[in-house]
Amino acid sequence: MTSQSLIPQSTSPSEARAEFRGGLVVPTSGWAPGYTQVNMISVPADWAYDVLLFCQRNPKPCPVLDVADPGATTSVLAEGADLRTDIPRYRLWRDGRMEAELDDVVDHWRDDLVTFLIGCSFTFESPMVEAGVPLRHVEQGRNVSMYRTNLECRPAGRMHGPMVVSMRYIPESLVETAFQVSARMPAVHGAPVHVGDAEALGIADLAQPDYGDSVEPEDGDVPVFWACGVTPQAALLASKPPFAITHAPGHMLITDVPDSDYRIP
Repeated sequence: MTSQSLIPQSTSPSEARAEFRGGLVVPTSGWAPGYTQVNMISVPADWAYDVLLFCQRNPKPCPVLDVADPGATTSVLAEGADLRTDIPRYRLWRDGRMEAELDDVVDHWRDDLVTFLIGCSFTFESPMVEAGVPLRHVEQGRNVSMYRTNLECRPAGRMHGPMVVSMRYIPESLVETAFQVSARMPAVHGAPVHVGDAEALGIADLAQPDYGDSVEPEDGDVPVFWACGVTPQAALLASKPPFAITHAPGHMLITDVPDSDYRIP
């Protein structure tokens, strides 16, 4: 297993997936710019309806872009990709507890697993950079900061839990630009859910994220919060299904779909 903070800007989605399949473990923010990234959650078929309904009822944090057939290891979003190997890091869950983080899940895959691929805010980062919005976590070589909030998702069957948000420090003068750019991409979380006071979301300390890394602000920055596709993992903690596989937060599947496909004109 290797890791690095250097992001090869010219990497294509297939080249990035090959790197991860070969053992590179690194957060995917900034990789293959211009292409859609997705969160992953795989659950046994008898939990799939609960997850689907949970996502349908909570589209802001859980916008579904694809659902695979039971046991399938591929997706129409990424030709030739293997869902078991082409994400940099995975999480294995049993009874609502994160049991292990793994570089691949080939040995743990099951024929009854239904995989959901959920839009990721990394997808609108390239358009934000193009619009002149800096990304502090990329500049600092860190994973984005993510937090569980006091905002409860609408429950669905056995699935329930709080919304998770990702946070980016944005210069105050560019908050409106970040809002406008991300709002045009509702399939990957869209506009922010909150700007400013973290305590209003039940977040006590921005320097202590629940997932990802702590990121340092620059003078004049304000915290901006987006709904996050790690929300299903918070629901796993609360709902305790017997088995699940997810991506590790910040370590996404990079698809072949241009981010412009999800951008509203």
